[in-house]
Amino acid sequence: MEEKYMRRAIELAKLGIGKVNPNPLVGAVIVKDGKIIGEGWHERYGELHAERNALKNTKEDVKGADIYVTLEPCCHTGKQPPCTEAIIESGIKRVIIGSADPNPVVNGGGVKILREAGIEVIEGFLKDECDAINPVFLHYIRKKNPYVLMKFAMTMDGKIAAKTGASRYVSGEESRAEVQRLRNEYKGIMVGIGTVLVDDPMLNCRIEGGRNPIRIVCDSRLRIPENSKLVNTAKDIETIVITADPQKKRGEITIKEIVDEDREKMRILLNKGVKILNYPSKEGKHVDLKESMTVLGKMGIDGILLEGGGTLNESMLKDELVQEMRIFLAPKVFGGQAKSPVEGIGVNEPSEAQRFIWKDVKKTGDDLMITAVPIKA
Repeated sequence: MEEKYMRRAIELAKLGIGKVNPNPLVGAVIVKDGKIIGEGWHERYGELHAERNALKNTKEDVKGADIYVTLEPCCHTGKQPPCTEAIIESGIKRVIIGSADPNPVVNGGGVKILREAGIEVIEGFLKDECDAINPVFLHYIRKKNPYVLMKFAMTMDGKIAAKTGASRYVSGEESRAEVQRLRNEYKGIMVGIGTVLVDDPMLNCRIEGGRNPIRIVCDSRLRIPENSKLVNTAKDIETIVITADPQKKRGEITIKEIVDEDREKMRILLNKGVKILNYPSKEGKHVDLKESMTVLGKMGIDGILLEGGGTLNESMLKDELVQEMRIFLAPKVFGGQAKSPVEGIGVNEPSEAQRFIWKDVKKTGDDLMITAVPIKA
């Protein structure tokens, strides 16, 4: 076996970023007599899977060949027929798999079918590298909730804005370009109402040919301005506002349910294309974030880029809803009492801190991009 073939499959899989959610990124490489004779990847949600694309792109006879695939081939019919079926019919003699597929409709079934057909199967080849391209998919399939990446830019003294609230721009141009790539990659983007009131953001993806994420605003008291950029573009870019009205039923609010005069704002937002979800906490003062994540997962939102301010960030961390942090550390100092990325009352003792481990550190222009993941108890 050659590691270079699986690493090529990983490269191919990444070409599907921003196009296949909530499906996984998958790449496949067909090798015969020591050379690559076919390549493919899952290019777009609902279209051919990587294995079938690789077979389609092969000009030579694949009988007796090996196929390197980053994820266990599917064995069920969804929007596409089973890949195991295509592999068996092709005459491929050996399948080298990177990641196991935890999806209950696969979960070892693909491997079993291939072996029963007399095909040699190698599992777990470069598993860690293959797993690393699909953290969102693997989390979403196992937990049914979106994978949440908390992103923020801050100065060396931990400030995300100047004392006036001005935050354009804390980080440099290269870091901001990386954020646009994340917006293309993640199906949803979430902010708190404070960010909307201060910045009036668009929260779109500004990459040519990129995909706009579904915009989600946590707004317990429905303070979002009727003429904000988010509201005015809601018919073009899907926009969800999650509120916490104890007078309303839990779930999606529709026009038919708005009968009282003091709900006129809801009517205006709905008419402008905004989807309103109502999930108050037990106290009825704040959005129930845990239930909201479950609901968003059921809507097919597999991953969320969290660009919230300190209040929403603190709540998401407190509810243990963050799977990863991406910190852009700028070589600047603001000083004073400017805003921090995580607010609230804070801990009393250092030992009470929520702990993370560094996963990666690299330069983006003049900034450092630091990736961290929580330490699970």
